[in-house]
Amino acid sequence: MAALGWLTPRRRSATARSVLAGEASAEAARKSTQDAQLEQPTAEEPQFPVHGDALAAAFFDLDNTVMQGAALFHFGRGLYKRKFFETRDLVRFAWQQAWFRLAGIEDPEHMQDARDSALSIVQGHRVAELMSIGEEIYDEYMAERIWPGTRALAQAHLDAGQKVWLVTAAPVEIAQVIARRLGLTGALGTVAESVDGVYTGKLVGEPLHGPAKAEAVRALAAAEGLDLSRCAAYSDSHNDIPMLSLVGHPYAINPDTKLRKHARGLDWRLRDYRTGRKAAKVGIPAAAGVGAVAGGTAAAIALHNRRRR
Repeated sequence: MAALGWLTPRRRSATARSVLAGEASAEAARKSTQDAQLEQPTAEEPQFPVHGDALAAAFFDLDNTVMQGAALFHFGRGLYKRKFFETRDLVRFAWQQAWFRLAGIEDPEHMQDARDSALSIVQGHRVAELMSIGEEIYDEYMAERIWPGTRALAQAHLDAGQKVWLVTAAPVEIAQVIARRLGLTGALGTVAESVDGVYTGKLVGEPLHGPAKAEAVRALAAAEGLDLSRCAAYSDSHNDIPMLSLVGHPYAINPDTKLRKHARGLDWRLRDYRTGRKAAKVGIPAAAGVGAVAGGTAAAIALHNRRRR
C-alpha cells in the first residue's frame, strides 16, 4: 500500500520536523500505556539485561527485527481485503516498495506520492475503527511472522523488570496493537493527525524514520527518567544507526549489509535469526527489505494473474 513509502530512508540529520515527529510519537506512546530470553551470556559477556535496573529500558525496531517483512505491507493486505482501496493501488504500492528496496535510491516525488496516497486512504476514518481492524489484521497476517529469537530478547527485558517499546515508521495505532499483543510496554510510531477521533489526512511532523526515531527515543527517555547509557536498542537497518547510537547497548538484529559493517566496526553485538539462505541475500537487496520485496512482488503478480483469469 502507499504507506509503505513511509519506510524509505532519509539520508540527512535530524530536522525540526524530525524532532516534532519524535516528540509526537513519544507522547502518543506514553498516553497509550497510561490508558490502558536474551541468549545466555558467555563467560566474557556480563549478565544483561540487568535485573531491577529501573533506569534502563529496551527499544525495538519492528520490520525485519521483531517481525518478518513490513508491518505496513501486511496491514495494507488487510485493508485491501476490506475494500479500503482498489486493486491497482495495491499493485502500484507493492511495486513502489519493491523498486525502492532493489534500487536503494529515494525519489522524493515518488515517496511524497506514496505518503499522500497512504494518508488519503485513512482520511475520514475513525481512529477506533483502524485500531479494531488492526487487531483482526494482526491475527490474520502478523502473528505467525514474529521472530521467536527477537521475541525472547524482548521478554528478557520484561522479566528483568524493564519497559520495552516498539519504535517503527508504521502508524502508531498499528504499532500499539502489535506491542499489546506481544505483551510489551507500548510503541512509538508515525502519528497521523486526528480531530475528534477522525483522521484528517495529515501527519504530525513526518514519518518516524531514521533521525526521527532517535528523537522519539530521546524524548521518551527524558519523560520516563531513563538513562540511555543503560538502555538497549535493536534494529536490522542502517537507517536506525542514529537510534542505536543513542544507547549503551546497541544490537544489530538480522542486519543489512551496511549495519553489519557498522556494528562490527564498533563491536556492537549481533544476532541473526534468519535461515542461512535468507541471510545470504543480505547484499541484493539489503536483508531489511527482503520480506517486503518478496511480499510486494508476490502480491503484484498474484493480483495480475487473478485479473487475467
